Amino acid sequence: MIVATGATGNVGRTLTQALAEAGEQVTAVSRRAAVMPDGVRPVAADLAEPASLKLVLDGAKALFLLLSGDLHAADARPVDIIDLAASSGVRRVVLLSSQGVATRPLGPSRVAMRAVEEALRGSGLDWAILRPGGFASNALAWAESVRTQGTVAAPFGDVGVPIVDPQDIAEVAAACLLDDRHSGEVLELTGPQVITPRQQTAAIAAALGSPVRFHELTRDEARATMTRFVPAELADDTLDIVAAPNPAELRISPAVERVLGRTPHPFTDWVARNITAFG
Repeated sequence: MIVATGATGNVGRTLTQALAEAGEQVTAVSRRAAVMPDGVRPVAADLAEPASLKLVLDGAKALFLLLSGDLHAADARPVDIIDLAASSGVRRVVLLSSQGVATRPLGPSRVAMRAVEEALRGSGLDWAILRPGGFASNALAWAESVRTQGTVAAPFGDVGVPIVDPQDIAEVAAACLLDDRHSGEVLELTGPQVITPRQQTAAIAAALGSPVRFHELTRDEARATMTRFVPAELADDTLDIVAAPNPAELRISPAVERVLGRTPHPFTDWVARNITAFG
């Protein structure tokens, strides 16, 4: 049995389906149990309280660990999840980390994630660490304004990074959970090309077949919007990258192609699959 946390998210939902299609028994963990594909058992648990995972992990052979906001919760001890996995008999953990752990090691959110990475490396378990850059699905934050105003509002309109499709992340995660060839690997995951917010807006407009206007936000405006949904330190770390990506953050990684045997999906593929959110 494989346990997948963050199972209702952009990565987790695709991952659980891929594992089920591979014939695995899957337990899908989210804060609220949700409808899942056939063969997937939904379970409600809170990663900010690792003890809530004890019964979930008993008998599991592998764990996909996506911490998201749980990494930043008050009094959070995400490293306890690693200890609990080991004591429960889990043999392999695939951790969804962040590219910024390597490219921006002093950012507060990166320091916390690096501590989880180090705990996993020292756990004695088989492990793989995935470090994606920006997600294509972050564009869903623009969906309402596109639908209601025909507008995308974002900072740094002409500064791009090679954002990655969550479907690629999920498929790489599935490969790492199912195949021990990737044990002990740290995989940086990016899309196939650098793309700016203004170019993303043009891709959405093309898929809709109607114009979408781009409105450039100041950093302060963007931060005020982001902190409604994510911790302030994570918003600041993210804005530091999208304002002035360094050479490592602009590099196109070969990892998706090496693991999956195909090139990463471009942003236009993600838009085509999700265009109903914008129309």
